[in-house]
Parts: sequence; structure tokens; C-alpha cells
Amino acid sequence: MRIFFAGAARSVTGSQHLLEFNGTRLLLDCGLYQGRRQESNERNRHLPFDPRQVDAMILSHAHIDHSGNIPTLVKQGFRGSIVCTPATRDLCSVMLRDAAHIQEADAEFINRKYGDEREEPVVPLYDEADVLKALKRFRGLDYHQPMPVLPGITCTLVDAGHVLGAAVVQLDIDLAPDRLRLVFSGDLGRRNMAILRDPEIPEPPDVLILESTYGDRLHSPLAGLETELAAVINRTAARKGKILVPSFSLERTQEFVYALHRLTRRGAIPPIPIYVDSPLSVRITEIFKLHPECFDDEIRAFLQQSGDPFGFENLTYISNVEDSKALNDREGPMIILAASGMCEAGRILHHLRNGIENPRNTILIIGFQAKNTLGRKIVERQPTVRIFGVERSLEAEVVVMDAFSAHADRDDLVDFVGRCRSSLRRVFLVHGEEEQMLPFGERLTRLGIPGVHAPMLGEFARV
Repeated sequence: MRIFFAGAARSVTGSQHLLEFNGTRLLLDCGLYQGRRQESNERNRHLPFDPRQVDAMILSHAHIDHSGNIPTLVKQGFRGSIVCTPATRDLCSVMLRDAAHIQEADAEFINRKYGDEREEPVVPLYDEADVLKALKRFRGLDYHQPMPVLPGITCTLVDAGHVLGAAVVQLDIDLAPDRLRLVFSGDLGRRNMAILRDPEIPEPPDVLILESTYGDRLHSPLAGLETELAAVINRTAARKGKILVPSFSLERTQEFVYALHRLTRRGAIPPIPIYVDSPLSVRITEIFKLHPECFDDEIRAFLQQSGDPFGFENLTYISNVEDSKALNDREGPMIILAASGMCEAGRILHHLRNGIENPRNTILIIGFQAKNTLGRKIVERQPTVRIFGVERSLEAEVVVMDAFSAHADRDDLVDFVGRCRSSLRRVFLVHGEEEQMLPFGERLTRLGIPGVHAPMLGEFARV
């Protein structure tokens, strides 16, 4: 048996890990790679394996860097089942269609506005018809319900606490006369976050494929989160600016709206207009309401006492394109949440194009920004950034609040490994940039964890 690390190897996007066992192939995740435009296009269009030779797939969760290239996988010949939780299946039904729509809309916009400056027109990676074909292959699997996925391989999903429906994948593999347990963490969540339950610990594995997004970093304490957020909002409102929040439509938007609801209820921020400018966020929020089995006790109590945590008086959800465009002509103060979270596509690009050069405005970053994305360039406060092919001066205030992160930090990851270690003999670190991953690997080795290794992209490893 061996693992082919086809994505998210020493990087945080394009999660793809191919397990080969007894002549069968099982794919763990099939995410979109996000980074430099030309490189992203090439890597997403040309999968590093033959989809026709993949027998089944397990999806850890619905984030696009884990699920977003499934339509390409199916388009290029994959005919197996895609196993995930019911909540992940429901989320993918809207997120993948939205990804196709964004690709088509952005291609049309760029070709129309800048076509004369480009050598070749932009072509979407896939369309909605491709997504619908892919969705037919999804199979829902509840947490803690073992299911055979291939001959000799049984899958059990446990709650990863990362986003709605996210799972840690436990694979029990029959190596007669022995058995081997391989666990793929997907993305692990933080403990004590609002809305979702804490991450669960699987049965002790022999081999662990572990994310390391924040492997060498500690998040800001949750205790000061709302105080810091209120301060950002109040000072921007005082100068009549707009607070532009690039936000992942899944989980981050709901967490942020819930925090704004709590601040508004106790009068900690002024009653300024709040817009969630994302048709996808609207649909995802409705899916949240369909899966209360994923909620923690805190939000259950809020639901009983205060009603809808994702809806209140000065909050408006926007789906219509014309209503979205109208926000650019309105004076602040106001708060605008829009996708995508790494500022690589979607409506946030239009709001940044119109607001990034205004020093009264604030760009509030509440999610991880991968290398070479527009979001990372904003976090690095580069003096100019390119939006829709045009250089713009970064004059707006930039605030980074990592306490909103849905990823486990260094201490959370160390705790997870420690609680899995009784039978561990190999640990493969994935989904992390080298400056986070390599120090984390050294830390695990010092703690006595055996066989810690950070594979390179395209590496095969025997287990």
C-alpha cells in the first residue's frame, strides 16, 4: 500500500491524496489549487493521476480547496462513489454550482473588459452541467457509521469540528492476517468555538495524515475576540468608512454574522447597515438551519432565547447583482461581507476594486490567505495590488483577526496527535506551508512521535 501526495503537499490548497491498495485507488479530497493564476489554471485542468483509474473518493469537507475540483475529476472519467457526511453533500450541492457560476461570470467579465489585452480568452474550468453530473456520485454517510468503501477498506467518519459536516476520515484496512488503521484529519477545527462541536478523536491510528495549516502558530485568545472586533467597527464607523470583509461563505460568514448579532444585541457597536453580499452565503445559511445535529450547546441555547442567530434587524442578505453593485455607490459606514475568502474571485473583488484606495475604509481579514493570493498580498500590505488586471494602491486600513480561524492552531494539533499516539508509527504532514509545517514536524519529533514526515508534491510513500 502506498500514498501519492497529489496536492496540499507543503502548501495549503488543492488537497488531494491518493491511496493505492491491492490494485484499487481511493482518493482523499479533490480540491481546487489557488495561487498564481497561470499555475492554478494548469494544475486544476491537468490532474496528476488518471481519474478513470480511481475507484472511490472520500471527501473530508466542503471547502473549495478540498472539494472544488470534483467536477473536473468526474468530467475526466471518474465513475466511483464520493463518500461524505450528509451536511457536506448538501453544502457541495450549492458550493460547486456557485464555483462554476463564478468561473463563468469572471471569464465573461475579463474577456469583455480586458479581452483586447489578453493573448487568449479565459475559459471556465467546468460549468453547471459538469457539477450536476458530479453531484450524482455523492453518497451521504453519518458520523460513527462504518461503511465498506472498497474491498478490504472500511470508512468511519467522526466530527472534525472545522466547518458544518467536516469529518476526520478513519480507514480500517484489511492486510490479512493483520489490519491497519489510517486516519486523515482533513481540516481540524478549534475547541470552544461558537456554533459547532469540538473536534472528536478517532480510534488510535497506525498512520496519520495530518493538516498543519497553523502548525507553528497560536491563535489569539477567543476571550478578546468580540472586544477587538467592536473596536475595528467603531473606529471605521467614526470616519464613515466601509468595512470590507473577504469571507469564506461556509462557516466563516456564519461565525462572523453570529458575532455581529451578539455585539448588536448588547449595543457594543452602532446600528450600521450590515450586508452579506453573497448568494452562496444565503443558501449555505439555510443549509445550516437544516443540520442542527452539528450544533454545539451554546448556539442551541441562543436559538431558544433569541431566535435566528443568522438574522437580525440591520442585517441584509444580498443575492441580486444590481443590489450588489449599488453598495459601491453608497456612503459608509457599513459592513460588507463577500466571497471569496482569499480574494481570488467573486463579489469581494468588485468591492475591493472600488474601496481599496480609500483610507477611510478597512479591509478586515478573518481567514487564512494562501501564498500568491490577492488576500495574502493585502495581509502583507503590499503598496499596490492587481485587481482585474489593473494596479490599485492599498490605502485602506488592513486588520487581520486570526481568532476567527476555523483551523486548529499548534497546541490544538499537538493535543490531537497526543491523543492518537498509542499506536502511531507514521505521521505525514500536509496542508501547511513549510514555515508552519517543518517546525511543527520538529516539535512532534521532540515529543517522541515516530515517523514524522512532510512529503513533497508528487511524492509516493509506502505504509
